This record gives sequence, C-alpha cells and structure tokens, in this order.
Amino acid sequence: MSRTKRHDRPEPAHASKALTRPDACEARRLRAAELFAQGRRPAEVAEMVGVSYEAARRWRARWRKGGVQALRRRRAGGRPPKLSAAQATAVEQALGAGAQAAGFDTDLWTLDRVVQVIQTTTGVRLSRPSAWRLLTQRLGWSLQRPQRQARERDEEAIARWVAYEWPRIKKMTCAGTPSGSGTDDRAAGHMGGARRRSW
Repeated sequence: MSRTKRHDRPEPAHASKALTRPDACEARRLRAAELFAQGRRPAEVAEMVGVSYEAARRWRARWRKGGVQALRRRRAGGRPPKLSAAQATAVEQALGAGAQAAGFDTDLWTLDRVVQVIQTTTGVRLSRPSAWRLLTQRLGWSLQRPQRQARERDEEAIARWVAYEWPRIKKMTCAGTPSGSGTDDRAAGHMGGARRRSW
C-alpha cells in the first residue's frame, strides 16, 4: 500500500493560522476562480483548495455572476469617522481635564456637555448617539452615575452612631430585650416558643 505524499493532498482549512486571515481567504477564492475557469467542478475545487463543497458551490455561483471580481475581498464599508485620531485624542484630553475646566458649573459630565466640548475642541458637531459611540467605542469610557447624598448629611454624627450606638443596640438584642422596653406578650411568646391564645 503506497502512502500519499503530503503535497498530493490539500491542507485542511484549519491546518494553518494564516488561512484564517482575510488575505489568505481571498487568495483561496481567487485560486478557486482559476480552477472554475479550467472547467473544474465544485467538488474538485473544494478538495484542491481545502474548503467545504458548499463553499465551493457558492463561490462558483458568485464567479459565474460577477467573474473574478465577485470573489475579491470586500473592503469595510460605511462612512469614515468624523473625527480623526488626533481630534479624538484632543477630545479625550479635554474631557480628562474635567467639566469645570471646560467652563461648566459642576464636574459632572453629561452627553450634552460632551457634545459641546467636542465642537469647541474640534469644530465638529456630533449628534448625541455619535458622541456616545466616540466615548464608549473609541475612547473606552463607561457610564458612571453619581451617588446622591442629602445636603444635611452629617458624616461625624453617622460615624459616632456606627461606632457607639449601633454596637450598644446590637448587644441589647443579642442579650435579650431589657425589661420595661414596651415589648408585649406576643413578642415574648414568639421568642419563647408557641403560646396558647386566650380570648
């Protein structure tokens, strides 16, 4: 029994990491186009190029409709970003300085404020969704909600209560309710087990 030489058989698609790159994939499609032009069937092309029969069949259909150009890699579509990399960096620096440095009353960033800073810094007017995409996708920022606190909040009184009052209250509940605290019989019955109800 003779062994098949390595070069007689196509490499499977997963055999090389290079085959996963867009350029390598395009090269396989273009090679398939050459083989279709020679009159090869999809099953033969699939085996020679190292793809599935379904892929070769789809490629042949595209090749028949649009020729070799139909099998070339499609470049990324869509409009280019409105801000260049240098402009995005300038915006990030302006945002990093804080909202008050940009002339606002508080140091809280809102989307409307960000839109204003972008226009002031770059001269480009972005919509709120575009500004949000700039922040989250290009600059890597995330939404942070401020914690609201009452103006009357007394941090020293809170610390004193946590340090002295809360341990005293906790100690009283662990040791049992002191007498004269206004606890009724229902609470005592609950603590001591089931109690017969009297009418």
